[in-house]
This record gives sequence, structure tokens and C-alpha cells, in this order.
Amino acid sequence: ASGDIEVVGEADDGAAALALIRELAPDVALLDYRMPELDGSQVAAAVRRAELATRVLLLSAHDESAIVYHALQEGAAGFLPKESTRAEIVKAVLDCAQGRDVLPASLAVGLAGEVRRRSEPVGPALSGREKEVLALIARGQSIPTIAGELYLAPSTVKTHVQRLYEKLGVSDRAAAVAEAMRRGLLE
Repeated sequence: ASGDIEVVGEADDGAAALALIRELAPDVALLDYRMPELDGSQVAAAVRRAELATRVLLLSAHDESAIVYHALQEGAAGFLPKESTRAEIVKAVLDCAQGRDVLPASLAVGLAGEVRRRSEPVGPALSGREKEVLALIARGQSIPTIAGELYLAPSTVKTHVQRLYEKLGVSDRAAAVAEAMRRGLLE
């Protein structure tokens, strides 16, 4: 430990780490990304959902940009590669305690690419009518009900549904709704 850092607890798995965070309310929790029970991202998400003041800093041998993106999205305040030096880890913990987010330049480059990749539209765009049909499917409406509400023939609604399935790359209603939610197509 550094003179500016006091270690108040250690845990062998994510569930134990979360329990200690709730009990001890440390300023920063330095956690391995890969842990039994709950991984570091799951702990970060639980801390965020519970609105705890502890900031979660993850340390991992897995520094692929998709993992870093997911961890930050779940609520981690920072992410360090496992090969970070002791001095880098101490500085990151202190920065995190000061409210700063921590991401080394080596990871930031990959993360920027991941953000761009995820913001690109996935697959063909849906027409306005297809979006209307999708919203009604998401509300659990049947083909005849959708047809009545949109003043269309049921066969026309079926055609829209088939096109939706093709554009979303799915084969049933539940998968269509799940994929639409994943892509942010439903309010």
C-alpha cells in the first residue's frame, strides 16, 4: 500500500467484493475483471444500481476494446491492463478517488474504435411503416389487430413483419423485439 492509500478489505470473488463494498464503503474498489461469482463489470453495475459512492477500478489481462467498453458502460470508473506497474496502479487509484476516470492511452485508442463501430448502423434501415409495425409487435399486438390499427390488410402487415425479420436477422417476434431493443429501435 502507498502512504496515501489504505487497503480496507480483500475478497476472493465478486460477490464477496460487493458485500465488502456495501459494508465498508471504500472510496475506490480495485477489482480483477475476471472473478468467480460476479465479474468486475457485474460488481460495477451493482454498485451503480445501488447508487453507492464507491468507484470501481478494474484490472485485467483481458484488454480487448469490447471488454473495456462493456466495463465502462456498466459503471466502472476505470480500466487498467494487468501489466500496469505498481506506480501506475497507485496513481490510478488516487485519480479514481479524486473523481477522475482512468483509462490508459493504450486502451483509449481501441475504445475509440469500439465506440465508432458500435455507433454505425447495423443492417438495413427500417422504413417508417416497419417501425410502426415493430412497435405494435413489441406491445404484443396480433397481425389482425395491427392491420386494424394501421388500416392495412393483414397480408400487408405479414409482409412488413417478414421484411422486419429479414432486416433484423431474426425468425420470430420475441427475437425481433429483443434485437430491436439491442439496436435502440424501440422507445
